[in-house]
Amino acid sequence: MSKIRILIAKPGLDGHDRGAKVVARALRDAGYEVIYTGLRQTPEAIVNTAIQEDVDAIGISILSGAHNTVFPKIVQLLKEKGAEDIVVFGGGVIPEDDIPFLLSKGVKKIFTPGTPTSEIIKFIEENVKPKNAA
Repeated sequence: MSKIRILIAKPGLDGHDRGAKVVARALRDAGYEVIYTGLRQTPEAIVNTAIQEDVDAIGISILSGAHNTVFPKIVQLLKEKGAEDIVVFGGGVIPEDDIPFLLSKGVKKIFTPGTPTSEIIKFIEENVKPKNAA
């Protein structure tokens, strides 16, 4: 059985990536294949990388406050490129009041600060399937 492939992305000008690296490491330790984009990625670059790497999910870490623009843009670009089967989830400093909007735009799950990595792993186990699974 093939491994689930997950892209961890840091969009925008936010230079704080400790949370993204912690999540990436936890997912790797849980047996997933993880690709980390590094800092300051555009939504277009994130989507292009996700398609090139044939990932099953994209995890977005954002602390800059641009989540209401960036998350829907990534979901829209995936749809435009015929890759809407890629599950999008995110985390960072995102106000509770913004979460319903993000979910309505196609983001599958939002994790707020302090979420145990075990919850993220459980979410992936329940919601993400490898593309080439039998």
